[in-house]
Amino acid sequence: MVRGGEVDLIMKGKIATATLVHAVLDRETGLRGRRLLSQVVVFQVPGLDRLMLLSDAAINIAPTLDQKADICRNAIDVAHCLGVEVPNVAVLCALEFVNSGMPATIDAAALTQMNRRGQIDGAYLEGPLALDAVLSPDAAHKKRLESPVIGGADILIAPSIEAANIMYRSILYFAHGESAGVVVGAGVPIVLLSRAESPQTKLRSIAIAKLVAATGRSDGAAA
Repeated sequence: MVRGGEVDLIMKGKIATATLVHAVLDRETGLRGRRLLSQVVVFQVPGLDRLMLLSDAAINIAPTLDQKADICRNAIDVAHCLGVEVPNVAVLCALEFVNSGMPATIDAAALTQMNRRGQIDGAYLEGPLALDAVLSPDAAHKKRLESPVIGGADILIAPSIEAANIMYRSILYFAHGESAGVVVGAGVPIVLLSRAESPQTKLRSIAIAKLVAATGRSDGAAA
């Protein structure tokens, strides 16, 4: 039905996530797009006057540098769909310096350079950055950091699925945030949520998936 243009998105029902993803990625009958599949969570927490995005908490376990670049591009496209023209992207790590013993910091620095040289466009990237420096201008000042991302991040890119998933659950259960999620990178957006998610979260996710579908950006073709 997707290949025939009859439907705009797919939503996971009572099947395993791996089963759905395997079918989507099938080389002969699947819905592969131009990019890596990745999940983008859109969230808002009390006291925050804007939406923020987080990736990737559901698909890519230990992404490589090239995969992280696509994760960034996918999240940037979703931000564009939400009306953020030039999103600020924070590539999260445990600290703000490149450390050879912490590969995530090397990847973050490389992603920043890829952004500066136009390999990742449509946004402003900064990394490596620790979360406190991203959210607190006071913390950033004490660390002598200056960047448009500080205090104004639109997108948070986590170094691994564990980090992203723990942060996502913390947003929901500690910060009492509201969220939605969409998987992009396939021929159409995919709503792929935990069985524990609320009906409101599912409804918001469908709405965001429809926005992504309307722009034709699900697989990066219009990026």
